[in-house]
Amino acid sequence: MSRICELTGKTRQVGNNVSHANNRTRRTFLPNLQNVSLISDSLGKSVRLRVSTHGLRSVEHVGGLDNWLLKTEDTKLSLRARRLKREVSKKAAA
Repeated sequence: MSRICELTGKTRQVGNNVSHANNRTRRTFLPNLQNVSLISDSLGKSVRLRVSTHGLRSVEHVGGLDNWLLKTEDTKLSLRARRLKREVSKKAAA
């Protein structure tokens, strides 16, 4: 399973460990991913997603999962999140 947030697209970053002697070795910085159940108000059900803690705070700030999906562009979302966005937008249009 890849280490990518399903809502924000946040993925691993690479950098260096730097010792006291200024020796540099490559390392990776992984996102803090959590398995969470987010409730969709328009669909009336909960959805399990793998989301970074930063993404979870952003969803809460915007006002919930439905608002986040409608405002986020499709390139950042995972396939599951894009399908969910399509369902939410159909409900919003109806």
